[in-house]
Amino acid sequence: MKITNVEAYWLRCPIPEKKQHRSDYGLLTNFDMTLVVVTTDTGLQGFGEAKAAVGSSGVCASIVSCIENELKPILIGQDAGQISKLWEQMYNGTRDHYALKRGRTFPILGNRGLTISALSGIDMALWDLKGKALGVPVVDLLGGAMRDKMEAYASGGWADADAIGDQLLGYTSKGFKAIKMRVGVMDHTVNYSIERVKAARKALGPDIKIMADAHGTMNVPEAKRFCKGVEESNLYWFEEPISPDNKKGCAEVRASTYVPIAAGESEYTRFDMRELVDLRAVDVLQPDAAIIGGITETVRVANLAATYQIELAPHCWGSAFSFMAGVNVAFASPAACIIEFSSGGNPMMFELVKEKIVAVDGFIERPTAAGLGMSVDWDFVKEYKQG
Repeated sequence: MKITNVEAYWLRCPIPEKKQHRSDYGLLTNFDMTLVVVTTDTGLQGFGEAKAAVGSSGVCASIVSCIENELKPILIGQDAGQISKLWEQMYNGTRDHYALKRGRTFPILGNRGLTISALSGIDMALWDLKGKALGVPVVDLLGGAMRDKMEAYASGGWADADAIGDQLLGYTSKGFKAIKMRVGVMDHTVNYSIERVKAARKALGPDIKIMADAHGTMNVPEAKRFCKGVEESNLYWFEEPISPDNKKGCAEVRASTYVPIAAGESEYTRFDMRELVDLRAVDVLQPDAAIIGGITETVRVANLAATYQIELAPHCWGSAFSFMAGVNVAFASPAACIIEFSSGGNPMMFELVKEKIVAVDGFIERPTAAGLGMSVDWDFVKEYKQG
């Protein structure tokens, strides 16, 4: 299969008012993503997602430009099945021949940030293409599934202390035995974050897994105090306690508590993840396939997690394509135990594609459809395409 076209679409879809939520990112009224489409000379198309932001909203114009003006010229006419080689060519640019010959990277200046996000979407689409061409799900290309189903956790939890119990019980009523709630600067004080977690535990009882996500908004003393305050609440993990710019600080927080620390959704490439591991900063690694460098790089992080006996929990807050990318890698990895399932207003996961993504009794079934198993609703794209 020869690549004949690479397209990128910035999609922005309003979130219905009743499904909107307010966090440290503010009131989220829209959901953005970059849809990447790779077309071959056989007419087959692969789909992927590139992210301009970890959360729901972000300006994707620069990613579209990068894909169409910088990365597309590298790819046109190439064999779509040579995914690893294409990844290295995009990552190393004009020095790719040195990288391929000498076995080490010679990266372009944009080896972090939106260039890697753009690369991520293309890489994801190439894996989707290969799976479709061979008639197998991506998980089979990665060695096959480690399990037939995987526990999912409902990801949401923005309500105040008086309402958080009812909000989370709304998730468990759908069969989820694990939930994630948001804490941090949105609560104004550490004490109020602690109060909300305690209220959640009281409402859910002792047997439901609870994760708390601070979106990197606490400082080191605050994160330590939070961990101390929620010790009796038995958190499954505390996610992104402090800024990803302060990895040593994250290690300091981890060393101060027995609450497991999770991080990685804001990191680019396996090299950033390696720093977290080297610093002993995390118990859980959370690569986002639409940010880290696609499925190719997510697999490398999964192998890093397995090597160092660290849990793998891909960040799956995004479109149906990044969700399924994370799911396929998670099913193929011995280090993964649980997968994120968006419980907020997310049209990109539930309306962009024709297929229905469901969790049955709190579990995700092993992927069986070819590629990523998702097909685009082009009427949705036409309606919400920007520019």
